Amino acid sequence: MIGKEFSKCWNSFWFEPSAATTLAMIRIATGAMLAYIHIVWCLRLDDFLGPNAFTTGEFAQSLHRGDFAWSYLWYIDSVPLLWAHQLVAIALSILMAIGLFTRFVIPIIWFMTLMVCHRMTGLLFGLDQIVMMVTMYLMVARSGDEISMDRYLDLGKAQASPGLNANIQTSNWSTYNTIAARLMQIHLCVIYLFGGLGKMRGETWWDGSAIWLSAVSYEYQSLDLTWIGNYPVLMALAAHVTLFWETFYVCLVWPKMTRPWVLATAFGVHAGIGVFLGMITFGWMMIVANAVFIEPTTMKRWLDFLNVKATTSR
Repeated sequence: MIGKEFSKCWNSFWFEPSAATTLAMIRIATGAMLAYIHIVWCLRLDDFLGPNAFTTGEFAQSLHRGDFAWSYLWYIDSVPLLWAHQLVAIALSILMAIGLFTRFVIPIIWFMTLMVCHRMTGLLFGLDQIVMMVTMYLMVARSGDEISMDRYLDLGKAQASPGLNANIQTSNWSTYNTIAARLMQIHLCVIYLFGGLGKMRGETWWDGSAIWLSAVSYEYQSLDLTWIGNYPVLMALAAHVTLFWETFYVCLVWPKMTRPWVLATAFGVHAGIGVFLGMITFGWMMIVANAVFIEPTTMKRWLDFLNVKATTSR
């Protein structure tokens, strides 16, 4: 009996079909962020990828010697070709955001961005890694089945051919959505777990001074947070709450009773990182990634509510 129950729960956890609503919202935000990242790289194209780049293709190749990384950009120094590559990547990112040809576009833009990442080893940040992680799992999902041009076109076909209507209406429920969401959720748990364990190895998170050191770091400071130095108890409390939340995220995010508090803390922590430490894009993408724990039915209720409010306001 125990084996049967475990098998039933396991299959339900991984393979029970789910709607694409939450993943569709994540797709929109991630596609927009990919477009932004490629535009930023274009602003300093010669410094990042060109023949006069900070790191040469040969040097980047040497950094990956012995692992499985590879990039065709190691061998391209032509500035026009690099511009063409980036412009195509920006166009595909926009297509991903609006949800047009989603099942084909997402794998291609993921691969093109990965090629840039392998070329720019040593010049990347947490934002790039999180965006690549989210995009990788969106390749598995059918995130284009909702809130997308693909969905709009499918509904147009359904109106033209009434016999297709039943299939179109139920097409946004898929096992692929569940698998993609679970993989992304587990990956996020691993990131937080090792982040928390890493913080535990340092003294600053135990004595509370980590918050103060972050507040006075001019490298990241965007708003003056030094006033927190007048409240050592508040500093220590913020450090310990962050440490506890990050380490035990993997345990507390799954139960429905504690999940809202964990996600609310995630929003507060990452919004604070964005506002006070200048890492707005990284903080935003971490909030987007955490949204994967929002049930599609809940996300749909929120969207329906916003739509009603928008309709009422008109």
